[in-house]
Amino acid sequence: MIVMMAKNGNGKMKVEITLPGRPMSKKNHQQIWRNRKTGKPFVVQSEQYQNYETECLWHLKKYRGPCFTGPVRLKCEYWMPTRQKPDLVGLIQATQDILQKAGIIRDDQDVMRLDGSKIVGVDRENPRVEIEIIKIEGLRENAKHKTANHRRNL
Repeated sequence: MIVMMAKNGNGKMKVEITLPGRPMSKKNHQQIWRNRKTGKPFVVQSEQYQNYETECLWHLKKYRGPCFTGPVRLKCEYWMPTRQKPDLVGLIQATQDILQKAGIIRDDQDVMRLDGSKIVGVDRENPRVEIEIIKIEGLRENAKHKTANHRRNL
């Protein structure tokens, strides 16, 4: 795992994290099981996805950067081991969930922008996800202010 912290040109906190391993989507790696007592179905992540998540969380234990507790911009660039095109939205959701479980972002609902996230290409030797997190200042205050103004205009 490579972590770089800096302030970008606007003075905002920026963190870059690289997680090695084949990126996986949660959506495409699920199994439906039935509860033996109630018979109700429930969804379980596949062993393949659970291993990927465990490996990512192991790498993120070394993270010593800031924990983001408010709105953030997230950019994820995925390098896949083959030309097979996975679901980008599923990859992003899995990455958000892993970042939340690792305590790097408080809640995946704090991700307000996904600028530039994409499947970059193929790297058979080093599949990975390169993550950039930037704290967004003033977003919630602006949203509350606009809502209050809208109510006054009704």
